[in-house]
Amino acid sequence: MGYANALYYAQKDPFKDFTTSPEIGQVFGELLGAWSAFVWQLMSAPPRVALVEAGPGRGTLLQDALRTIQRVAPDFARAIDVHLIETSPRLRAEQATRVADATWHDDLACVPPGPSIFLANEFLDALPIRQFVRKADGWAERHVLRGGFVEIPSAGPKREALPGSVIEVSEAAENWVSGLARRLAAEGGAALIVDYGSENRVGDSFQALRAGKPADPLVDPGSADLTAHVDFAALGRAAASAGAIVWGPITQGLFLRRLGLWERTAALEAANPGRHMQLRDSAWRLASPDMMGELFKVMCITQPDFPVPPGFGQ
Repeated sequence: MGYANALYYAQKDPFKDFTTSPEIGQVFGELLGAWSAFVWQLMSAPPRVALVEAGPGRGTLLQDALRTIQRVAPDFARAIDVHLIETSPRLRAEQATRVADATWHDDLACVPPGPSIFLANEFLDALPIRQFVRKADGWAERHVLRGGFVEIPSAGPKREALPGSVIEVSEAAENWVSGLARRLAAEGGAALIVDYGSENRVGDSFQALRAGKPADPLVDPGSADLTAHVDFAALGRAAASAGAIVWGPITQGLFLRRLGLWERTAALEAANPGRHMQLRDSAWRLASPDMMGELFKVMCITQPDFPVPPGFGQ
């Protein structure tokens, strides 16, 4: 999965295969920009702060976020150093057309130390997973051999499960979150993780999209986007073990409504009456339970003793 996705993002245009929240409507990035500005104030407004996005896609999220920050929080805008975690040269070039004065990094460890606000939207679902199948006499792990799955006896995860159950573990995602949490605990700041998934999920969620349609994930590696559902419970444990505070997860719909999704949409409609239906449809797709509102979850990770982040209060 790791090999195939590295090849895919280096060579393909992923947005021909799927659409992320920032591409659905500008309100998503605008609300995350306002969220970041409020978090900066809760951090006691450090004079310099890194605003970091992991897996920034086309750069649309930060483009919308930074436009909002310039408008509603100019002091925050002057304090920001923008950093993007991206390995694809092709995507870096596209991001540069939307985000000015950014610094690019191959991984989290390359981001300079200091107070930081991290955004990661649909980033962790593309990191590689392991799959374990519960047999009557123990666990087996799925491996890929000659274009098909083979199951090899394994110690398996430390979880109870019924025979036939599939448990997915993403050590890559847990390690990434653990490193992020250690950084926040030591340097200060907060991170917002938005992705599809649940807590302690059981089942096979490994999937592929090719040309916008479901595909066999083992056929022609590198030609399709491979993803799996995020286990937010595992991520929360990793962050807490590293000394950070975990908030959520809550559903994307609830989070965006608490940030003012419908109020901002109404303001955009008033300013752009010709786009009324488009703006309302975008907001509905982001927040509706039968669209992205329930499947997608939002988790916040902060330094210790941090106040309740925006969107996570009652």
